[in-house]
Amino acid sequence: MPDRVVSDFPLFPLATVALPHELIPLHIFEPRYRTMIGECLERGTEFGIVWAEDEGMRQVGCAMEITDVLERMDDGRMNILTRGTRPFRIVDERADLPYPAGTVEFLVDKDEAPDAKTQTAAHEAYGALVEHATDREPDAEDLRTMTAYQMAATVDFGLEAKQGLLDLRSENARLRLVTRLFRAAMKRLDFIERAQERARSNGKVRFS
Repeated sequence: MPDRVVSDFPLFPLATVALPHELIPLHIFEPRYRTMIGECLERGTEFGIVWAEDEGMRQVGCAMEITDVLERMDDGRMNILTRGTRPFRIVDERADLPYPAGTVEFLVDKDEAPDAKTQTAAHEAYGALVEHATDREPDAEDLRTMTAYQMAATVDFGLEAKQGLLDLRSENARLRLVTRLFRAAMKRLDFIERAQERARSNGKVRFS
């Protein structure tokens, strides 16, 4: 079992939130992050994405594994593809390494069994959203086993919503939250489609 607390863990503050299972492409251009990613590639280790705001970094982030180096440029820049693995909490930061780093604690969920009704509601809301947005019905067997993180990783939510998911230590709570998010996304899609239909019919969309 991996250590729960890891020191000198590389941190990548960004204006984004990553979730476990989510694929995040990154363009690495700053020298300090080229050094960081180079060490991760050499050692086969993870780094962490944390949401950086004007007020500072959020304390809960997501560890990332580098799945592919898409392109290396002559000046040292690179394009990489990463995948979220597990949430962590920053315990302490350190500023004496060539890149941001800190001591992190990897977080574990409460010891609880997922509620069947809660799972079903989330899977149905997600399946309806996917079918509505893509005209493709998800495979029923695949859908039945998907966790809240796995479903949310494929939908473009706002940063606060994604951070809220990352902060929760209960799968049942995450399932309830994604159900609300999926249903809200469906309503937005319906509104956009109605607005587009009105625009095609008379050239104007009334919001009052």
